[in-house]
Parts: sequence; C-alpha cells; structure tokens
Amino acid sequence: MGAAPVVIAHRGIPGFRLEHTRPSYELAIAEGCDFIEPDVVATRDGHLVVRHENEISISTDVAAHPEFAARRTTKWVDGVPMSGWFTEDFTLAELRTLTVRERLPHLRPQNVSLAGQQQILTFDEVLDVAEQATVSLGRPIGVYVETKHPTYFARLGLDLDDLLIEVLERRGVNVPGCHVVVQSMETANLRSLRGRTPVPLVQLMDRQGAPYDLVAAGDPRSYADLESADQLARIGEYADGIGPNKSQVIARDAKQRLTQETGLVARAHAAGLLVHVWTMRDENNFLPRDHRLGRDKAAHGDAVAEYLRFFDAGVDGVFSDFTPTAVRARQVWRATEREGSRSPAWAAPAWA
Repeated sequence: MGAAPVVIAHRGIPGFRLEHTRPSYELAIAEGCDFIEPDVVATRDGHLVVRHENEISISTDVAAHPEFAARRTTKWVDGVPMSGWFTEDFTLAELRTLTVRERLPHLRPQNVSLAGQQQILTFDEVLDVAEQATVSLGRPIGVYVETKHPTYFARLGLDLDDLLIEVLERRGVNVPGCHVVVQSMETANLRSLRGRTPVPLVQLMDRQGAPYDLVAAGDPRSYADLESADQLARIGEYADGIGPNKSQVIARDAKQRLTQETGLVARAHAAGLLVHVWTMRDENNFLPRDHRLGRDKAAHGDAVAEYLRFFDAGVDGVFSDFTPTAVRARQVWRATEREGSRSPAWAAPAWA
C-alpha cells in the first residue's frame, strides 16, 4: 500500500488538527498518508472509542461537566497510578456529550482554539472515514489501529480483542487484503488475535519498560530483550512487523544527537518482519539535537533530515504527526535515489 516507506498518520495530523478527530484524519488523508492511525479504548457499555488513553481529562472537557464530577477517581493502569476520568466508567452516549481539546497546548498553541468543536469518535467512524476516502480518491486508505491496555481492560470484563473482532466482522474487513492493521504494546493479545484474524499484526516496542502482559505474568523480558534475533524470530511467529521507538533504530548520545544505527532493522528484516518506526514530529522538542533549529521547543526544526536518516536505515514506514513533512521527505528520498540504501535481500509484502 503506497510507495514505500509508508506514511502512517499518527492519530491523524495532530500537528495541525486535534488528534483523533474527523478533521484530523481527513486532512492527513488529503495530504497523502497511506494509513490513518486510531488508538482504541473501551466504554462501559462495550464500544470502542478513539482516545490515546482511557483517562480523558487531558484530551477532553470532562472536568467542566459537573454531572460527571463524582466519577473522578484514581486507578492503577498497567501498574501506574492515574487520576481523572476513565472511558470505562462512561457509556458511549455519555462520552458523546464531551468535546475534545489539544493535548499538548504548550507545543501546539495553533490547535487550542479548535477545542469544543469535535466529539469523541468511535472506531466504526474512523473506518467510515477511511472507506469514504478510498472511494472518493480511488486509492486505498488503510486503518492502523492500536488496542490500548488490553490486559487492563480484560480484567474489567471488557476484552478489546473481542470488541475489535466484532467490529471487523460486522464491517466485512476481517479478511485478507482489507487494509486494516492491528498493533499493540502487549504480546499476548497479538498472539490470540493471530488465530482470529488474517489482518497484519504489528508488535509495538519501546526503548524502556516491558509489555504489561509479560509484567503481569511474571515474565522478566523487557522491550529491550525483544530486540534480539531470537526474540524477533518468536515475534515473527504471530506478527508481521514491529513498531519500535525511533531511538531503538538510531541511537542518541547524551546530548540527544543521532549516532549509529542499532542493527534492529536488519535483525527484524532477517526475521521477515516489517519495521514501522514511531513517532516523527516536526517540533524541536521531539527532534534530535542535530536537527533542531533555534531554542524554541515548539518551533519546527529540520525534520526532513531526520526522516532521511531513518529511510536510509531501511525502515518500511513511519508514524508521523505531520503527514506533509513525511510525504515530502519520502519524495526527496526517492528523488535522490537514496532508495538504493535499502537492503536488496528483503522486500516488504503488498500490505506495507
């Protein structure tokens, strides 16, 4: 799907619109992304809604609703205490009374004025956006969905896998070639899903911590442990790709400058796995020091140069908050024949 490396619109295009909203996804599609990426969590009545976290005080106006004041609480989510309001304590109808707001106002003040205009989306509605765009544009727009905190939700009797499969089956997209990809920071749910769906599965990873399902089971393996050739081969038994933090692909030194490639891409490709790296952002706050411009954390640096480093490293796709930058960088990379830097011994499957 698309011209490799693929561009995955991370929560839509949150550099210019409120994340996980219809305008965010629609603008990302208009700017040329290959996939739109929703995170899904569960409501009390078993609907999948699109939020980065199940705690919603940061990204919605729930705190301004006195009728929900008593629902503020503290919970342990994946072993971490969190205080606020949680999607699993609300019905879908109740969540529909809320509006969303900018999650990073100090870095994206241009989005602050957009607060109060959009409701929380359901996963079904994101599929609608992709299907409508596929028809109108005449090219496939994929949906690259992340199930958030599956172990946590399963303990509440809200199995995200069951809810996800129900939607995919009902929509007729639990079939090969449907342009849906499922990703997770945990491992057990992906292993379970492998027997329930033919859609591609991607094992997310991070430079710190461990999959919470492993922690809960007393398994000592960390995300770093999963980077070894042996563990990647095991991932290849149930997943089609990995989604590492970008620092796992190209390391940074103590001054936050890019250094050497870690070899993760080569090891993953040897195991037959795609590599889709996260998250590419234009702001200086997120860029390596050698690609920042000025001292303002919210200002945009030379993000294209960072993309080129990762494209040269052989990644097969990027999660990006700024689709236009990702598309432009891909155009530059291909126009300068840098594509020859990719390993000729490995080719991505058609869905990539």
